Amino acid sequence: MTSRADGSDIAEARRTEDCDDWGDRGEPDTAVADAAAVDEVLGRLIAGGYKFIHPRDPQGEIITIVGIRVHGTVIDVVRLDAEDEVTAMRLPEGEADVLSPGTVLWRRDGAMREVVDALLDLPDSAHRPASRSSGKGCWVSGNRGQARWLRAPA
Repeated sequence: MTSRADGSDIAEARRTEDCDDWGDRGEPDTAVADAAAVDEVLGRLIAGGYKFIHPRDPQGEIITIVGIRVHGTVIDVVRLDAEDEVTAMRLPEGEADVLSPGTVLWRRDGAMREVVDALLDLPDSAHRPASRSSGKGCWVSGNRGQARWLRAPA
């Protein structure tokens, strides 16, 4: 059987029982569903105004995915280490290091969908909006000990 990129060959083999090798493990279907779930969650964060950084180890491998949104008087941060290992935080605007904050206003740890849903459900209206001329933002640790200034959108 030739493999198709969309995975339809696996689904077809399951329906016709032509492929006993897959058994009931569900691995191919689970992998496709997991990737779709990650894409959907990341898409919601991007639509919500999150910007992403990808801290790397000394060999250049991505350690985690970090989404940051600076708005009003707060900074929202979501760190995705794995689908079931996600941390989201709301920090005050003056927090010096968003990856290791000293002050946390709100925090949730757990599975990706639950944590991101809770983060996106936090109200924006409780905080005064930043003005265009404020120059607000935060420093984010980068590769090789360098830091980047992440400017808050207007």
